[in-house]
Amino acid sequence: MAIQISSAVNNACLDVIETVIGTSAKLRIYSGTQPASCAAVASGSLLVDISLPLDWMSVAVGNYKAKLGTWSAPAYAAGTAGHFRITDSTGTTVGMQGSVGLGNGDLSLDDITFDVGQVVTVTSFTTFAANT
Repeated sequence: MAIQISSAVNNACLDVIETVIGTSAKLRIYSGTQPASCAAVASGSLLVDISLPLDWMSVAVGNYKAKLGTWSAPAYAAGTAGHFRITDSTGTTVGMQGSVGLGNGDLSLDDITFDVGQVVTVTSFTTFAANT
């Protein structure tokens, strides 16, 4: 039989994400393949570096947590988005990472191919709890 965790525990675990990463988090979008883990060195080229709003995630409800506010910034470099990393305010400690896509992926963007200076906007980002 699989382990099951209550919604209350899952929601509490999800709410800790923003607490641990911090209220001045950064979203970094890179080209190339996602690293094997958050502890691994970043791969690809940094295309966009977005300073997230002070309260960047909703309160967890129903075993999921979604982005709050507008997540957008101009691209630093031209390229095709491959993955993202959310870091602390210094950009050195990675709290989470995942895939990007146009209407799909862990992080959904308005476009995945960027030109320098093009404003890149996250259209949706939701993280879910496991073992419900």
